[in-house]
Amino acid sequence: MEQRRSGSKSAGKYIRTERQKTSGSGTENIRLNRFIANSGVCSRREADELIQKGFISVNGKKVTDLGTKVTYNDDVRYKGNRLSAEKKVYILMNKPKGYVTTVEDPHADHTVIDLLGDSFPERVYPVGRLDKETTGVLLLTNDGDLTGRLTHPKYKRRKIYHVFLDNPVTQKDLFKLTEGIELDGVNVAADAVSFADASDKSQIGIELHSGQNRVIRRMFETLGYKVKKLDRVYFAGLTKKNVQRGKWRFLSEKEIIMLKRGIF
Repeated sequence: MEQRRSGSKSAGKYIRTERQKTSGSGTENIRLNRFIANSGVCSRREADELIQKGFISVNGKKVTDLGTKVTYNDDVRYKGNRLSAEKKVYILMNKPKGYVTTVEDPHADHTVIDLLGDSFPERVYPVGRLDKETTGVLLLTNDGDLTGRLTHPKYKRRKIYHVFLDNPVTQKDLFKLTEGIELDGVNVAADAVSFADASDKSQIGIELHSGQNRVIRRMFETLGYKVKKLDRVYFAGLTKKNVQRGKWRFLSEKEIIMLKRGIF
């Protein structure tokens, strides 16, 4: 039975792939719509519309020709604002246990950046945090604007976890989770909670927006349960489907647009 709440540090490592590679000289000729899309403003199709409407200038001159080519050294502007040539990278990882979600940590044996390898030039960083022992969906990017929208509390991005506990959870405690548990003087409530396995009441599915450190573990600990395993299965519309533990993939253009528009 599902319960719902009433009312309701430093620069990253560098990685390269053939798909994401950009010219180091800055003199490579590329399509203008690709340059705009690489800047993170929009998709290539939407970039074509911006060009046709006269919103784009190159080296001080308005451009409306869709066949225009530029280099990474050209001064490309959208409504007067210069666009950065840095390619935006969006990666979905299925985080394994034992890796910390920081770019660099001298006290950690492994960080999630280690899983990407050492092969491409854009620096990327995790969006939000999963503690060392938590597994599941993790987004990494170098898009600071998107990171801000996905992590700021006011946007309330959905996060769903599969929790494995040491003992079966009572119906009474399910209600307590949706009514709220006090942590550090703040009442933290799940948006929804249900049994993940009808035959095993020690497995719980829980949805919440709170970004407090180790929030799910602490909520269950307050109720007298120990979390044996914690797996994030959903974050802001993204799931780990077809991504094996410890592996990663680039987001599709459709997924990137969805994230930027808040369609989840």
